[in-house]
Amino acid sequence: MTALQVPTLAAQVRADFPILQQEVNGHPLVYLDNAATSQKPLAVLEALRHYYEKDNANVHRGAHSLSVRATEAYEAVRDKVAKLIHARSRQEIVYTRNATEAINLVAYSWGLNTLKPGDEILTSVMEHHSNLVPWQMVAQKTGAVLKHVALTPEETFDLAHFQGLLSEKTKLVTVVHVSNTLGCINPVEEITALAHQTGAKVLIDACQSVPHTPIDVQRLDCDWLVASGHKMCGPTGIGFLYGKEALLEAMPPFLGGGEMIADVFLDHFTCGHLPHKFEAGTPAIGEAIALGAAIDYLLDLGMERIHAYEQELTAYLFQQLQTIPRLRLYGPLPDAQGQGRAALAAFNVPGLHASDLATLLDQDGIAIRSGHHCTQPLHRFFEASGSARASLYFYNTFAEIDRFVHSLAQTINFFQGLED
Repeated sequence: MTALQVPTLAAQVRADFPILQQEVNGHPLVYLDNAATSQKPLAVLEALRHYYEKDNANVHRGAHSLSVRATEAYEAVRDKVAKLIHARSRQEIVYTRNATEAINLVAYSWGLNTLKPGDEILTSVMEHHSNLVPWQMVAQKTGAVLKHVALTPEETFDLAHFQGLLSEKTKLVTVVHVSNTLGCINPVEEITALAHQTGAKVLIDACQSVPHTPIDVQRLDCDWLVASGHKMCGPTGIGFLYGKEALLEAMPPFLGGGEMIADVFLDHFTCGHLPHKFEAGTPAIGEAIALGAAIDYLLDLGMERIHAYEQELTAYLFQQLQTIPRLRLYGPLPDAQGQGRAALAAFNVPGLHASDLATLLDQDGIAIRSGHHCTQPLHRFFEASGSARASLYFYNTFAEIDRFVHSLAQTINFFQGLED
């Protein structure tokens, strides 16, 4: 008797993503650019459409039925975000346009009002520009000093170097959880504990982890955590900041205007309560509601299940990539079970431009990213102008990995034939 094969997670969900059903350049689309943005399931598209067709009204500002329904739907998502990351309270969830705005909110509200000349900000060489540039701007304005944690020989976060940099001068540690280029998974729980021993605050850029693995901010004990909706099956234009409630209470507003106030007089104002004091102006209502649908979708699938399946994809991806000669892979290698890194691979081939590789792969219907991935300092460290990157999500399949690796090998052979 033949045992029944259990369908993979991807096989169960592919039909939920209309965009994946198309052909590109005469080939079925293989979408491997998920670290840049994820695709959206029908439930998210329908939630956005339902809001604009049935409930479109401004929130918090009306007694009529449409406004009440819009407000209830919009605020309910705050509870869903809190549930997803295990926040203690909905008051700790601030809506932002994206993770970049969330980091800037902390930089301008906390950083400019707290940091002094000689204070130190620790970050790393692998950070996304959104976790470098705001702190460079704050350092220029306050006289604070930026220091950067180096890489180990395995191209991971150098925890020993980090410990050597920590001192009583350290006021902030701001690091990525999962590198969007190296794919390494940084030990943020240990980083946070070490930083707190010196009295420093900790911000975690979780854009590449929240969509892929369970997150518990109470266990991590971080002071702030940021993520973007569009990387987790939600729409663009919506993200969130998590912050410990007492810390958010002590921080001044980032932007001024409607929504963030309690009372306004001609010569002064009083702030609204958390989290609204950080949410000036009409928010991205439809986008927030659609983010809620994305969270429902992810939680229904189960974050543990998503993580487990992506580990299988990771193991297979690197097993196949290592069959290609001369391929320079960045970051640590996973173990045989796919543990130890994320489901993405940035790479180069000596003598070939990453953009040329991506362009020819696109002719086979395969979408990857090429460029510096908003990590120019990291690429300078590697003496590379950029790299190619394939990044997977739970709707990708083993067959798509086969197509990608086969096409990549053929593309490399094509260029090498031109050189001969």
